[in-house]
Order: sequence, then structure tokens, then C-alpha cells
Amino acid sequence: MSRSSRKGRQAKATTPPLKPARTEEQSAPAQRKPLRVTPLLGGLALVLALLVVVAGWFLKGRAPAVPEVSAASPAEHAVLNAGFLGSQACQSCHAPQYAAWDKSQHRHAMQHLSAETALGDFNDARFSYAGVESRFFRRDGKYFVRTDGPDGKLADFELKYTFGVEPLQQYLVEFPDGRLQALGVAWDTRPKEKGGQRWFHLYPQERVDFKDELHWTKRSQNWNFMCADCHSTNLQKGYDAQADTFKTTWSEISVGCEACHGPGANHVELAKKQDANPAAGLTVKLDERHGVLWQPDAATGNSKRSVPRTSQREMDVCAQCHARRAQVAEGYQAGKPFMDHYQPALLTQGLYHADGQQQDEVFIWGSFLQSKMNHAGVTCSDCHEPHSGKLRAEGNAVCAQCHMPTRYDTPAHTFHKAGAQCADCHMPAKDYMVVDPRRDHSLRIPRPDLSVSMGTPNACNSCHTDKPPKWADDAVRKWYKHAPQGFQKFAATLQAGRQGALTARHDLTTLANEATAPAIAKATALRALQGFPSPQALVSIRSGLLSSDPLMRMASIQGLAPMPPAQRVPLIAPLLDDPLRVVRMEAASSLAEAPASAFDAAQSASFARAATEYEQTQRYLADRPEGRVALGSFYLRQARVGDAEAELKSAAAMRPLYVPALVNLSDLYRGQGNDAMAEQVLREGLAIMPDDASMLHAQGLALTRLRRNDEALQALKRATQIEPANSRYAYVYAVALHSFGSQRAAFTEIDRALVLRPADTDLLSAGMSFAQQGGDNKTMERYAARLSALRSNTP
Repeated sequence: MSRSSRKGRQAKATTPPLKPARTEEQSAPAQRKPLRVTPLLGGLALVLALLVVVAGWFLKGRAPAVPEVSAASPAEHAVLNAGFLGSQACQSCHAPQYAAWDKSQHRHAMQHLSAETALGDFNDARFSYAGVESRFFRRDGKYFVRTDGPDGKLADFELKYTFGVEPLQQYLVEFPDGRLQALGVAWDTRPKEKGGQRWFHLYPQERVDFKDELHWTKRSQNWNFMCADCHSTNLQKGYDAQADTFKTTWSEISVGCEACHGPGANHVELAKKQDANPAAGLTVKLDERHGVLWQPDAATGNSKRSVPRTSQREMDVCAQCHARRAQVAEGYQAGKPFMDHYQPALLTQGLYHADGQQQDEVFIWGSFLQSKMNHAGVTCSDCHEPHSGKLRAEGNAVCAQCHMPTRYDTPAHTFHKAGAQCADCHMPAKDYMVVDPRRDHSLRIPRPDLSVSMGTPNACNSCHTDKPPKWADDAVRKWYKHAPQGFQKFAATLQAGRQGALTARHDLTTLANEATAPAIAKATALRALQGFPSPQALVSIRSGLLSSDPLMRMASIQGLAPMPPAQRVPLIAPLLDDPLRVVRMEAASSLAEAPASAFDAAQSASFARAATEYEQTQRYLADRPEGRVALGSFYLRQARVGDAEAELKSAAAMRPLYVPALVNLSDLYRGQGNDAMAEQVLREGLAIMPDDASMLHAQGLALTRLRRNDEALQALKRATQIEPANSRYAYVYAVALHSFGSQRAAFTEIDRALVLRPADTDLLSAGMSFAQQGGDNKTMERYAARLSALRSNTP
């Protein structure tokens, strides 16, 4: 499974392990939540309600040396694997399905390294990268690599497992504390004529050394957290937070039958009793296609499902590994609610382009939810044979199952010569992990017009790389006499929200209320409305809280972030008892800082239960500093200062100079009135990372409280220079300038930020307030006019 991002989630089972990329802005869903900063005016002291910074998902640092940990005992193993028999138990009754699976990538997702499974060159092969020569060799029947270890020194490491099959294979090293770590050097399994049969590094354009968080010995390359849940069956992470060790177990090393059908012991027992029901004893019936026909419609050239699809059991089973998601609980089995165990990502900037196309690696599910095919009732196995993992037909024939080739597989439709491939236009691919192309499953029509207007990619220019998007747009308009819109019509709206455009509030509200829009796009709009509070937005969010779609309920809670905590309670409290764990946890996180007086007795009991689930999830994630920071933040919002300090300190110890831990710890000391300690924590961090905007911003606030005003202004200014589009940084800096007597400079900063975020009501309101206090009616009217224009875009 490939990990193209440091932001991400756990790996999917059919591909090599994820390769983290160098970005940290995207927080893992449900793991952490920044403290809300309430818009305030009239002086910098009022701004000090900050601050928890969103944590990055993939982080640097390694666990301290610990004693060797033994594997699970036979008794423990029996408990963990209750009901799981292994795929061999299925072979006698399901021979064709077993034979197909036995050749699949699922079957080979992870294997013990041996002469039969090793695809790489271990004949004393050498590979140089970043000044380090790694050597791959065999000794006494075992496989080794000599490379730079956690201290940067060359050493021999035994390779225990293979990971993935094609187009690349990675190798895992086992450490005494139970960690398995994935090498950054992988084997390209493609044929030599296609550039394969070579060792290569997953970060070819960088120089990743032993100090870097992307080094193979660091937590960002840890199999137990990053990959294991999707590459093995019935995975139990077995993390011991006190010892910082792992005792990870599985019932089957790769992705077996029971990963998709659930534990098979009851099923086998009933089969022995001659039970004719093929799904008897399993945890789920994957029968959504049973008896279904796709009936051709000659008028449209498309087919319609004979019976509407009213459930998504099959998609949930696939989503456990084929979605960009964060794991919130162990124990998922086929048929259980997906969002009881995983929190999926929405169409977040950095993961998806504004039109919904894949940007970072998002693993198909979130893309497919946007598609017209999903809305028509298509499910994964309509196109993919589930046991082999292969397409049900080759090339355009898989599309011809539902789309008449006489209408679509012709130059009259494609405007290309015969033989053009449907997928190249409607499912363009992007390479991850250097050599692994993944097709976008949103199944959209090419939109070069959006490439012209907002810079999104398009399928035309992925082939015609020598031509500009305007050329492709002109060609499409010539063919169709207009720019086709397609099914996904939310690109301009999400782009407006990302850019803080004047129309964003109205556009996002409209999208959230659009009946035919994909739910994942509507949920993304609901969450984005937290940046554009208004009565109209509140109406849409309240409706989203009552939605039957869990993504919309989850996002609506997030959309209420600007509302004072006590006022959220009557809106969000009912979701503390939501059927799905992820929604309950989101509700608990949102209400963590609400006063006890805001809850009635029943709501207090519900909050206690949901808060316990939230804590359990963060404890499950305690092998990552993100989990400990999230829990520390949760405690801090509940005024549990001692518990918060312990969690934040443990996160900082786990990864020294981990920014979210430092910023939150500083804020904790600020809340205790210890401004000197708060500033010291940040100063020590900035000595190593002088250009971290979040720490500079927090330091500016701390220095203000210490009345070191000149230094404070320097720090706040520097934060805005590093992140000029961050309107919160600009707002605080402008308030500081005004409070310290630099009124003109304050207006200059507000105007600068408004160029980038023209719909930011905090900036506009601050400008009005400053002008009013100074008796500058002309400037006040200028900001008032802009606020009025903004409101005019909100019916």
C-alpha cells in the first residue's frame, strides 16, 4: 500500500506500503482538534484564548531502547483469533474462489521473506542514496541489508517480511521492541523494459538521512501503525504505552478470506451440518448484486439497475482499506459499521483538488463516493472480481457491461481514433511511490475549463503534455459547442471556500442543501462553513446534524466550531448517542470545553460515555505523539490541567521538538499564569525550527503577556510572512499593532490579508472597530461597505 503522504491513514492491503510525503498541514481525521479561537476585538489581551495547532499525521522520532518483547502466548493467541480459521479452511468448499484469491495481490500483501517470496536482487546488490551505500545480500539462508541505522551508522539488518508484489516490493526489519520498519529502498518489480528490476528510493528527489522523520527507522515508516491493519487479517496492534513496545499479532499474515467475509468458524461448523445457506454463520452477506440485472436503455446507451441498491455493505468492507481514513478502534469485521472503527477523510485541501480529483493518495473510496456510478447503484464488484482483484473484463469491455459500445466506444464519442481507452479519459492515473499508478475512481468527464480557471488537472493534458489547458478547453468547446459540466458540479464552490471568496458563504450553504450533490461534497461544504458563520450557515448545519448520512452529521459538528461551547450543547448533545462511534467522538470533542451547567442529567451521562470512547481511541493511538497531543488537548479543554500536562510532556518526549506538543504545552503554562515558562518552551523549539509559523505566532502572544512588545510584534509579523494566507495570524498581528499604537500599520496588515481572504469577517470587523475607535469614518465606511457586499451574497 502506498503512502504518498505524511498526513494519512493506514495502508490499503492490495499494494505496497504507503509512502509519507513532506506535508504536515492535514490532521488525521478524529485524532485531534484545535482549540477554537473566538473572534475578538479591542486589544491583544482578548486574543489569548488560543491555541491548539493541528497536528501532522506522520512524524519523526523513534522509541527509546526497550527490552526484547516476546510474541503472544498460545493462550493469548487463541483469544485474539477466536473464530478465525485461515483461508485454507475455505479451499475445500470454495475451490474456484480460493484459486483466484491465491494468485491475487491480497494473498501476497505481506509474506515471510524467503527464496519463494523475495523478488529483489540479494546477490550482493548495492544501491547508493544520500551518501549511503546500501548492500543487499544473503547469509546462512537469511536476507540482510547493510545500511544506515537509527544512529546513522552502517549496520547489518535482517529482513523478515516482504510487503507488496507489484509494481514494487518493500522489505521489513523487526526490532527488539516489536516494531517492524519498512525500508525506504524498494525493489521495482516491473519488467526491465518498463524501467523495472532495480532498487530505488521512495524519495528520489530528497536526501533523507537518519535524522529525518522519513528515515526508515522513524515512526513514519512503522508497519505496526502505518500498514499492518490493511495488510494482514484480524490485526491486533498490541501496543504497550508504558513500555512503548508492540506485541502485534494476526490470524493470517496477508489479506485472507476472513478479512472480507468475517471469521469463518461458525460458517464452517454450519456447513458440516449440511446448511445450504452459503452465508450461514458469516458476519455479513455480500449479496447486494444477487439477482440484480443491469438493463440496457437504447435511448441513452446506458443501463439501469433492476433493483435500487439500498445498502453499502460491500463498499464498507472494501472501505476498511480502500479509503483514506484514520483507525479509531480495533476489531472491525465484515458487516460491522465502517464508521465505528474508521474515520474517513472528506474532500480536504491537500488530499483532493477542489473539483474532487485525487491529489494525495486517497485510496479510491472517497473518489468513488463522488461518482455518478455510485449514485446509480454501482458497487465495487460490478467492475472488479473480488477474489482475484482483477477487472471483470479487459479494457473498454468492463465499461461495455453497462455502456453500449456502439454509442460510446466510437470516434464519434471519444473524438479519438478507434482503440481509445475509456479509463484514460474518465479515470486518469497518478503515480505514487514513484512507480505505482492509481486511477481516479470519481469517473468524471474531462474538465479542461476548470484547469484554465482554477488550475486543477484534466485528463486531456495528462496525455497532451506539450499543450496548455487552454488548448484542451478550446478543443472540447469546439466538439460540444460548450464546456460540459458532468456530474460533479461543486468545484467552484469548494474553491471559493478554500480561498475565502466573497461568494463562499452563499455557495457553500447552497451546496450543503443541494439534494443531488454527492454526500461527501456536501459534508465538505458543511465543515467549511465553520469559516463563514452566519444565520444561513447555521440553518444548513442544523439540517446536516439530522442527516441520515454519517459524513454529514460528522461534518456538521465540525462546522459549529465558531459557536460558543455552551451554545453548541443543545444542537450537538443528541449526537452523543449517535449509532456510530466516530460521530459520538466528534460530538464529545466539540463539547469538551462546554461548562457542566450547560448539560442536563441525561446529556451529562451521554457525554461521559462518548468522552470515554474518545479517550479510548487516543489511548489506542498512543504509539503516536498525535494521539497523546489529542488527548492532552481534550483534557486541557476540560480544565484537567495535570492530566493534560502529562500527555503533552509524553508526546514531547516521544518526539522531541514536536510542534503541536510544544504549542499546547506553552498554552497550558499560559493558562496557569506561567508566561515565562510558556515562552521558554517555544523559544527552545524555535532555536531548532526558527521558521515554524505556529510557534512564532504562539511566542508572539506569550511575549505580549510578558509585555515585551517589540519582540512580540517581530514574532507575530514573522508568522504572517511565513503563512501569509493565514487570516488568524494576520488578525492577531493587526490587533497587536493597533493595541501598541500603530494604527496605520494595523490597517495595512488587514488590507494585505483581505487580498488573500476577502470574505474574512473577523478582519473586516476589526478594521471597522479600529476605525471607529480612531474616529476615522471614511475608513470605517470602507470596511462596512465590504461587509455589506459580503452579506448581499448571503440571501
